[in-house]
Amino acid sequence: MSRARSQAAITIGRLAGWASRMTGRGAGTQVSGRIMLAIDPGLLTKLGSQDRVICVSATNGKTTTTRLIADILRAAEIDVVTNRTGANMASGVTGALAAPHKPSVAVLEVDERWLTHVVDPLSPELLVFGNLSRDQLDRSGEVNAIVKRWRTITEADPTRHVIANSSDPHVVYASLPARVTWVALGIPWIHDATTCPQCSELLTWSDDGFKCSSCTFCEPQADYRLDGEYFIAGERRIHLDLSIPGTWNLMNAALAATVAEAHFEIPAEDAIKAMSSVEVVSGRFSKHRLDDGREARVILAKNPAGWTEVLNWLKGRDAGVVLAVNAHIADGRDTSWLYDVNFEALQGLSVVASGERALDVAVRLRYAGVECIVETDPLKAALAAGGKEVDIIASYTQFTHLTKRFW
Repeated sequence: MSRARSQAAITIGRLAGWASRMTGRGAGTQVSGRIMLAIDPGLLTKLGSQDRVICVSATNGKTTTTRLIADILRAAEIDVVTNRTGANMASGVTGALAAPHKPSVAVLEVDERWLTHVVDPLSPELLVFGNLSRDQLDRSGEVNAIVKRWRTITEADPTRHVIANSSDPHVVYASLPARVTWVALGIPWIHDATTCPQCSELLTWSDDGFKCSSCTFCEPQADYRLDGEYFIAGERRIHLDLSIPGTWNLMNAALAATVAEAHFEIPAEDAIKAMSSVEVVSGRFSKHRLDDGREARVILAKNPAGWTEVLNWLKGRDAGVVLAVNAHIADGRDTSWLYDVNFEALQGLSVVASGERALDVAVRLRYAGVECIVETDPLKAALAAGGKEVDIIASYTQFTHLTKRFW
């Protein structure tokens, strides 16, 4: 009966996913997984037992890192299944694992809040931890709560392999009980890492990293590290030649290269070559031709850390900038996070405030000394922006809406 229930759940779920795709409602992974779990609540455990599973989690960069790891493994002729659309909660993971073919490895992006709910049924052989910072204020709550959840995972199975960012104090504390391979990625956004996760005293920062002013907690010695555009593995210094832009993607690539070499024994040189051809990840960084002939690039930014990294990348580019912000649940209804972002970096650029909360953005830009115009429609805003090309920086729901309009 249990096997018949599972098969029925998978069949009906796949049909629902197909219907979702055919009617243009979405990729179908999330809805198919929801239906599968509604019919057979134990299906995730059954599916996980058939695969080698690795789970990738972070506040920022998990979708891209997951894609890069999957492409590296495919280039090494390892059969992979992954939740490539970014459906990263239990239903999305279930939908991905219920693929018709049985792969050698499942590379799964998992939302940082859902990791504890996914690890128990899947029992992954590897956890990949990127970074932890505030997301939308009304979505994830305090970072410390997520750190504690992650820590319970590593304490429950200290033998599990974890590959983690040694530059992030929250990630380090969550990873310490496990068997860890450290990679130093840097942490440009330190505003959410001011106190020690171990004793709550102040952290101090220097060129050598972080250390607690009271206890022994400090940045661990890394096995691998990112140095500008170079990945350092022992005595080897390998250039990261990527097609996707930004310092944040160099960090994602260094994390993926560490996974390849430290866990799958794929040389970092081969891994980096496999990543070099990736240009678009689930619509992120995609380029589109505007009606006036210029090219527009769409970039997703979800929280203060992500926005800050993107704005730093924009400096020095001869491009118009559209800031498209909504305030739905997926974006965060509280837009006060706008005041945590260094919009002063946009001074002197051609900027258009857009999206449903365009006026909120315009007010924030005024305080930042940035001149802008207001146009709520992002495509009209792109046409109104100056520059040889246009960068559209969008919150989550604006990003998903834009990619549908372009495609």
